[in-house]
Amino acid sequence: MRKTLLCNCLSNGEAYAQTGPETAALVENILSTRAHPEQGYRCCLGVISLGKKFSPERLEAACKRAVSIKAYSYKSVKSILKTGLDRHLIVKQKEVIPICHDNIRGKEYFD
Repeated sequence: MRKTLLCNCLSNGEAYAQTGPETAALVENILSTRAHPEQGYRCCLGVISLGKKFSPERLEAACKRAVSIKAYSYKSVKSILKTGLDRHLIVKQKEVIPICHDNIRGKEYFD
């Protein structure tokens, strides 16, 4: 009974859609990265329950950061909230341009 209710809740998006779009994106990523979506249900419920201990706004910011760094786990979101990283701006890394130089061997050298 509980498993069926849990499956329906997560599959319909009732629980996490109320928190916000970033939380919904995190839950979708958690479920899609598991071999079987059922393996991610408890993780998703844990993430959703963090909204009770911390504010929904902080949870949403933490989920945004977790999605940006591809950290799809309850432990990562909890750590982000506990350390206060959700309150800091997300710094986007610059794209690294490969160095072109005569002394640098390319992939052709190793073929």
